Amino acid sequence: MQLNQPPAPSTSVLLETLPDPGYPDEVCPRRARLQLDLLLLAIEALDLGGSEALLVVAKDLQLQEIVKNRVTLWQLRSSNPLRRSSSQRRVLTLKEAKALVLISCHLARRLTVLIRQLLLAYEKLNEKQLSPEHHYRLSDYLERFRAHFRARMNPKRAAIMAYNTNEKLDQLALTLLGQLLFCTGTSGPQRLWISLFDGEVA
Repeated sequence: MQLNQPPAPSTSVLLETLPDPGYPDEVCPRRARLQLDLLLLAIEALDLGGSEALLVVAKDLQLQEIVKNRVTLWQLRSSNPLRRSSSQRRVLTLKEAKALVLISCHLARRLTVLIRQLLLAYEKLNEKQLSPEHHYRLSDYLERFRAHFRARMNPKRAAIMAYNTNEKLDQLALTLLGQLLFCTGTSGPQRLWISLFDGEVA
């Protein structure tokens, strides 16, 4: 006997779980665009198949109308104003930003165990005054994040110049791990979405 499976939620239902921040032009603000791209960068550094996983999850969540393919995903992420210059840079709509939030949180939940392990490892190393190089998996994540960051961000931008050492980039990567852990709970998408606009909306 086969049981009928409940239908997967439609794109509109998923997007509607995230509240309207009240932007009249429906354009995602600069700070939110930057933060979303950095979180996705951290996910790619955690998961060797991260880039492909983004597209798979978009399909699983029925968000492929928004994140259609690799080109579309690249265009959405290139809305980050600190990325290397692109003649095709575009704005990121709130609907598109919601899709990226849902995808980010879904992948973060999959990586919860690893994220916790890395944060715990860093805490223990810090207590012993040891560098991250003493933990292979943590060191690998930090190295991959640094490589992704330097390959994709515009080194001439002042905000990027602030991360001119491995130590500063490592701290950013660790901060992003904590933010990804923040996204892993049942209300993770809502918490992340609201946090993107802290200080942005009066």
